[in-house]
Amino acid sequence: MKVRIDSERCQGHGRCYDLASELFGEDDEGYGRVLAAGEVPDGQERTARLAVANCPERAIEIV
Repeated sequence: MKVRIDSERCQGHGRCYDLASELFGEDDEGYGRVLAAGEVPDGQERTARLAVANCPERAIEIV
């Protein structure tokens, strides 16, 4: 499983890295970015789905 952030949609609310800091970080301007090339480690699938569900702009997707 992988996740990605659509940078065109992201508004920098930070919910992704607040909820799933092992999967997402923030850039210099506070926008979300994926860590580890978007690879979701075994056991973190639920956390990835939580981040997807809590993004107000629906900028995160599972691929």
